[in-house]
Amino acid sequence: MVFAGKRPNNLGISNGKLAPCPNSPNCVSSQSTDATHKIAPLIFTSSPEEAIANLKQIIESLPRTKIITESQDYLYAEFKSALLGFVDDVEFYLDRNANVIQVRSASRLGQSDLGVNRQRIETIRAKLK
Repeated sequence: MVFAGKRPNNLGISNGKLAPCPNSPNCVSSQSTDATHKIAPLIFTSSPEEAIANLKQIIESLPRTKIITESQDYLYAEFKSALLGFVDDVEFYLDRNANVIQVRSASRLGQSDLGVNRQRIETIRAKLK
């Protein structure tokens, strides 16, 4: 697939943080501080274990998704666009201290994502409730 791009090598958790968003507007992160990229983390009221299990179920129920990495406190999935197969890298980090799931969703290629990454996280947030 021409538009898949290469998997970034800066993903994962480093010192309790997900990778910062690039300057392009096609990324959202709950750990960003600027308005362009900032999005609220996912909040859960269940146990952390239940929360990550629910999250995994939701991700797997969405079309064109593949979970690449998963651990007790971290999920990384690739989401593919229907039309051209653009790939977005989406990460979830269970922050047990804050009782939230930190999120980062970023397009691999291009500049604008027309709000797709933000919309995806909001869809997942709604399903998690």
